[in-house]
Amino acid sequence: QVQLVESGGGLVQAGGSLRLSCAASGRTFSSYAMGWFRQAPGKEREFVAAISWSGGSTYLADSVKGRFTISRDNAKNTVYLQMNSLKPEDTAVYYCAARWSTVGALVPREYDYWGQGTQVTVSS
Repeated sequence: QVQLVESGGGLVQAGGSLRLSCAASGRTFSSYAMGWFRQAPGKEREFVAAISWSGGSTYLADSVKGRFTISRDNAKNTVYLQMNSLKPEDTAVYYCAARWSTVGALVPREYDYWGQGTQVTVSS
């Protein structure tokens, strides 16, 4: 069992930055690939970024490439999403997720555990 708690969301102006954190419970965090997804009102949950269990491989959605970075610290049981050059269209609830695998996945159904989400609002 893995419990995930996101933090770091908030209100920011367009062009600004935020860093989301996702703290995981359990001693097997390093056995999980991790992902970030987001969901805007009235829209489906969409993939943002994923990272392999070791942190050696990362994947980013085309819409955030060059602006967002995913990283992890297995010693701290934490995965991060650094978001720069934020745009109003990045406004959504952001969720982290854990997948019992060495590599991440692009679809929500591939993940085993989810956090409760953190709101990110980007004003224009």
